[in-house]
Amino acid sequence: MAQESGINALGQFQLTTGFGAFGKAIEFTNSNQMMLLAAVIVTSLFVIALRQRALVPGRMQGLAEISYEFVHNMVLDTIGEEGKRFFPFVFTLFAFILIGNILGLFPYFFAFTSHIAITGALALFVFALSTLVGFWYHGIGFLKFFSPPGVPGWLLPLLIPIEIVSFLSRPISLSVRLFANITAGHVMWEVFAGFMLMLVSGLGAVGVVAAIIPLGLNIALTALEFLVAFLQAYVFAILTCLYLHDAIHMH
Repeated sequence: MAQESGINALGQFQLTTGFGAFGKAIEFTNSNQMMLLAAVIVTSLFVIALRQRALVPGRMQGLAEISYEFVHNMVLDTIGEEGKRFFPFVFTLFAFILIGNILGLFPYFFAFTSHIAITGALALFVFALSTLVGFWYHGIGFLKFFSPPGVPGWLLPLLIPIEIVSFLSRPISLSVRLFANITAGHVMWEVFAGFMLMLVSGLGAVGVVAAIIPLGLNIALTALEFLVAFLQAYVFAILTCLYLHDAIHMH
């Protein structure tokens, strides 16, 4: 429908090559550029915000401290005291995804979290880390995770395969959740914006009046997308904490 109306809602997700190296063996795409920019922004914000460390924090320092406390409390509440050693990882993951989500909301920028390759790589890293943590804490006894205590022996042949499949599906659900929400939001945004421009260009003065409704919806979607950007970063971080909790505490 969108294609027939001249609105290419999926064109915003197309990868373009900024520059290549070694005869284009290595290509630096717009997705790579945005990931690098997100890393630079996160690092710069906290370096600048915490440079003075004033007793009465300014806006930048206050924002940095609120972000720190928010993720720190989330890690402790979810994982426990053992989670302190994983706080830098969870905080970096949360900040990187949040800035990446927000960057994609601005014109001429690219939402790299709308690509399953990126969210899948992040999810696989989280999955591998939580699995390694489980074996690090419990050794081969971590396999008991797939056999919950109190389950009758006759039920184990049915329950253990289900638990294994559920465990292995974690990176799929983690990556698809972030990818799908960011992609769906941007597609809706593009469709409503294109529909508004079509009304204005096709119906003249009447179209300007008619475009008020899609314009209002687009403004509402913009506010919603900023909320989704934060919520999806939070969901990714809290699920990471839950996986680490399961690995450490075996439940």
